Amino acid sequence: MYAIIETGGKQLKVQAGDTIYIEKLFADVDEVVTFDKVLFVSGDETKVGAPLVEGATVTGKVEKHGRDKKIIVYKMKAKKNYRRKQGHRQPYTKVVIDAINV
Repeated sequence: MYAIIETGGKQLKVQAGDTIYIEKLFADVDEVVTFDKVLFVSGDETKVGAPLVEGATVTGKVEKHGRDKKIIVYKMKAKKNYRRKQGHRQPYTKVVIDAINV
């Protein structure tokens, strides 16, 4: 059984036992989080939401918070002596999916 959920402006396919890295959530470590924006559920029977599946939720446990690897944003205009260098590390939350509730 799997589901497609929406969190952090992105859509993710999840199954029970999966580990996902998502946009930072304001939840403590070892806290149980519930995703109620379920777009699709597949199992014994398929349920497609319009836009959401009624009564379906996905629960998971926050394992840790962290930051991704640094990316470098570099802007330059040739022959104009314009250079800007900026780094960015995106914060994330690591969640282990416990169950898909239909």
